[in-house]
Parts: sequence; C-alpha cells; structure tokens
Amino acid sequence: MTQTKSTRVTASLFVAAVLFAAIFAAPSRAAASGAPYKYIRIGNPKNVHVVPRTGYALIGGGEDLDQAFQWLCARSAGGDFLVVRASGTDAYNPYIQNLCHENSIATLIISSRDAAENPFVAQTIRSASAIFIAGGDQANYINFWRGTPVQRELNAAIRRGVPMGGTSAGLAVLGEFAYTSQNDEPRGPNLTSAAALANPFHPQVVIAHNFLVIPALRGVITDSHFHARDRLGRTLVFMARILASGVPRIRAIGIDQHTALLLDSDGSAVAAGAGAVYLFSSARRPAICRAGVPLTFANIRVRKLVAGQKFSLASWSGDGLAYSLSVSAGVLSSSQPSGSIY
Repeated sequence: MTQTKSTRVTASLFVAAVLFAAIFAAPSRAAASGAPYKYIRIGNPKNVHVVPRTGYALIGGGEDLDQAFQWLCARSAGGDFLVVRASGTDAYNPYIQNLCHENSIATLIISSRDAAENPFVAQTIRSASAIFIAGGDQANYINFWRGTPVQRELNAAIRRGVPMGGTSAGLAVLGEFAYTSQNDEPRGPNLTSAAALANPFHPQVVIAHNFLVIPALRGVITDSHFHARDRLGRTLVFMARILASGVPRIRAIGIDQHTALLLDSDGSAVAAGAGAVYLFSSARRPAICRAGVPLTFANIRVRKLVAGQKFSLASWSGDGLAYSLSVSAGVLSSSQPSGSIY
C-alpha cells in the first residue's frame, strides 16, 4: 500500500513521540562500567537550572511522610531531586515521582570512600536542586563520606540554599552534633537509653561534630524513631556529654516516626505528621557525667509539638507543651503531673 506524504509525517511524529516518552520514563543508570557508585535516574536525562528555596525537612523515620517530601519538592522549583544513600535501592524514585512534578528524580548510592571520591558523584550532588539523605546506618555516612568531596559538596549545597532533608540515619547527620553509631556491632543492638543512662561513656556513645553545617541547626543534635524506640534517655546523655566537653549550651530535637519538623532558613519551623517533635535545651553542665557511673543531670527544658504547631529555633520559643526533665543516678523524672517523660 502506498503512503501519502502526510501519512508518513504523522507516523514519524508518532514514533518520535513514543521514543521521547520512553527515554524520559525509563530509568537511566551510570554508564561507566564497574563504577564504584550506583546512579538511577528517572525523568529528564538533562539537568535544568532553577533557583531553589532553602529549607530542611527533619523526618523521624518509619513510614515516609508525603507532606514532608511535597514540601521539599515545592522548594526545589521543579528541578533535579537527588536522593543520596550508602546502601539500599532506588525505591524513593517512583515514590517521589508520584508526589511531585520534578525535572528528574535520581538516587545516588555511595557505598565506599572510593565511590565518594569519584568526580561523577561530586558533580551529581553539585547539580541537585533538592537533596534527601535516606535512612540506613549513619556510621556509613561518617565512615564513607567524611573528609571526601561528598561532604564538601553537601555543605556547598547548603551554602547555596539547596533544600535538604533526612530521615532516620539521614536525620542523625543534619545537626551540628551527630550521634554516629560507629561503635555499634554489625547487626547488633542499637544504643539503648538504659545503657547510655547507666554509663554516659558507653562505647556506643560516639558523637561527631560539623559533618554538615546547617546554620539553623547550630548547637543542635538530633534523634529519630523517638518514642517508638524510647530514645529520650540516650538523647539526654548525648546532651550531657556535649555540655561536659565544654560546650556552653546544647539543644536537641527528637522526632517520632511518620513525623517531621519542616524548618525554614530563619529558624521558623512547623511540626507535621502523626507523632510528636520534642525540643530540648540545657545550658547547665551535668552534675555527674563520668565513665561507668549513672548520669545525674537536672532541669532540661522540653517543648513537645504536634502537627501544625510552630516553633522558632532562633529564639527557642513557640507553641507546644512545656515541661522539664531531670536525671538522678540514671533515673528519669518529669515535671508533668502524670510523670510522663514523653
């Protein structure tokens, strides 16, 4: 059968459209054979230049919180959204694609110092319009990324105003101080509140400084899975250790699962999700913080936020339930009438 010119043109346009859709829908992977990293991208294979807005999504782990990712996407200006992690899969790619309209969404798995030194890895972080640090094991982030171009490019992105978020292990490394879990045994138990309170110098209490430098989180340490895994006691130990080292004031943020604190560059924040956000502050050194001796540490101020409540990290004031905590010989007590520490 003979085709007319118009029929051939229409057919060509159809084929081109199908190919275009296939290219943009199919995930692309790192082309270099034997590359030490993994890179999986969906959407436009070419980056787009946008002007993102600064903001930080602090997520407490567990089931992902759609609202937090949509908030990050809104600040990315529809650019190139990058998930960084040291293990795991690209499962965030389709999840974010279903929530947001981004030019591209990619996962970069950086699972060794060799990978962290690769120029492609640094350039990929440099090109991102939003960055999300996934969960996993924060010891890997410290061991693999500290002192490499990955750490430098993440901090350069912060200085450029690129919005950033983290959940679980990713949340752990966002503050000025970070509990690193570097002395946890492989597949062994996480540091418990009971163990830390009984011995503030427990081998698992390892704290890093300035892995990331987020101005709104200066003087802050974070913890995740907060109520579900009873992490309040160990967070107070982290605070006590930091104060005992000579730091004049320390603040901490503990976030429940499926919960987030959405933070602007000026320190204004709002809680979101199903659980609570706990904000702690102390400028008083612990009375007893020694190896092998249970902690004694008095008058830690607490503010508990639930969804929609607002707080200023700049002035450390805002909404929420206010109460105080103390620790005497490793035993917690609360000023709440119920005696609840949470």
